[in-house]
Amino acid sequence: MPKIQFKCFMEAKNYEFDNLDLKILSLLIENGNMPYTEVAQQVHTSGGTVHVRMRKLEEIGIVKKMQLVVDYQKLGYDVTAYLGIYLNKSSQYRDVVQGLNEIPEIVECHYTTGNYSMFVKVICRDTRHLREVLSEKIQTIEGIQRTETLISLENSIDRPLKFWDDSATSAL
Repeated sequence: MPKIQFKCFMEAKNYEFDNLDLKILSLLIENGNMPYTEVAQQVHTSGGTVHVRMRKLEEIGIVKKMQLVVDYQKLGYDVTAYLGIYLNKSSQYRDVVQGLNEIPEIVECHYTTGNYSMFVKVICRDTRHLREVLSEKIQTIEGIQRTETLISLENSIDRPLKFWDDSATSAL
């Protein structure tokens, strides 16, 4: 079986990312709650090896964080909106990001090409709450020229990126 290799460099150390790392990641991406002992059983190694591999993947920055996924609608946050933000000048990007970071309803922010300078995801209780966030928080940030709002009616696909091939990793 061909070995999948990615070279990652950190502090002059060369780490090889192999099929075992790939299989461990694929299992934990699918189910972040899976105990390392169960992961170890499925990839035919020890729990200690899984722990060491995960720590290595964190150190080199492949794994950034483990995160709980919440259904915000069940908590009363029924509106997900995407905002295209136009900046007065692109040089104001960093300052605008700092301002946006202070708004808890903003859960994602992307610096983009195309029509918008930035694209953000906002989660609000209802349209009144969204209007307040827009007019009282976002549009008061210096450097923002204007915004365009798109309200999501339904999230039909929400999944992690599948970058592995099950047939290549199933032999582990």
